Amino acid sequence: MHPRIGILTGGGDCPGLNAVIRAVTLTARRQYGATVLGIEDGFEGLIEGRGSELTEERVAGILQDGGTILGSSNKGDPWRYPVVGQDGKTDWQDCSGRLLAQVQHWQLDGVVVVGGDGTMQMADRLQRLGVEVVGVPKTIDNDLLATDQTFGFDTATAVVSEALDRLTTTASSHHRVMVLEVMGRTAGWIALMGGVAGGADVILLPEIPFQWQAVFDKVKARAAMGMRYSIICVAEGAQLPTGGEVVQRMDRRRTDPKRLGGIGAVVAEHIEAGTGLEARVTVLGHLQRGGSPTAFDRILATRLGSHAADCICRGESGVLVAYHQMGTCTVPLSATLAGRRNVPADHDLIQAARALGTCFGDEAGSGCA
Repeated sequence: MHPRIGILTGGGDCPGLNAVIRAVTLTARRQYGATVLGIEDGFEGLIEGRGSELTEERVAGILQDGGTILGSSNKGDPWRYPVVGQDGKTDWQDCSGRLLAQVQHWQLDGVVVVGGDGTMQMADRLQRLGVEVVGVPKTIDNDLLATDQTFGFDTATAVVSEALDRLTTTASSHHRVMVLEVMGRTAGWIALMGGVAGGADVILLPEIPFQWQAVFDKVKARAAMGMRYSIICVAEGAQLPTGGEVVQRMDRRRTDPKRLGGIGAVVAEHIEAGTGLEARVTVLGHLQRGGSPTAFDRILATRLGSHAADCICRGESGVLVAYHQMGTCTVPLSATLAGRRNVPADHDLIQAARALGTCFGDEAGSGCA
């Protein structure tokens, strides 16, 4: 019998998702004669029975498209599913039984789950319930354990680099301090890579505690040398000197309820007060998630998607298809659950950036200047 497999995309959207969907569909159909069911809106569609067959015609021309033709959701935890009652109140229910019934109704031999750490936690639980699962690592944050890099990260980094290029020209023209707030949650990969690529003078990461005075000293030292502008790249999850992140709001419907955002404005405000220089803030937000994926992300997503199709169609499950030492391999899904992949404080790119004079806010006085 030819296999019947499903594919869903969970969590936040990300450049390269469509490339994975295309690779899984074409590999499964052409190499194994499989039927591929596209499940809508992540685990929500699996619970609610929303999906349709993916054909070669449906995935034609989507390689270069951002987003996902299947839709995605970060609010569909089957074990804590939001159900609105007649009184308008939200009740959190365990809907894993409905999920299993739908897998059986669709007669699926396995499911390819594409997502980040939260999605992989749910994929691991689904596997433990007896459903054959293969995971594909996706997140612009690049914070998933067990893989060297996730697709979507390269595109997000390129967006940050271009934004810093553009901010530099206006900063130098108006002699201002420009602050760019970027995504990444509690990991600083986007801020580090994008900041270095864009020539930021100060990079503030969640992994490196910073002090206001060190940032002030760097900005004032540049001004004293005749460089009347500075560029600061700050990760949304960077810890304030007084402790804690800046939280925009809490959303209990989300897998990760804490919505970060706003530290860029805090940094700009403190710089003006601490240096007397004019500061402006730009928040890239979802611009980092949208648009066409880079060539690297298209290739990585294609390799991971094709490998995932091979695994699920051959009956290998409970694994994550990972990118390791420039090749693809499989690791246990459980390997992704031990925490998040953060930037090591002694990372070689941090050392190189320091050698060039980049400030990470942890040195005071002349050391940071």
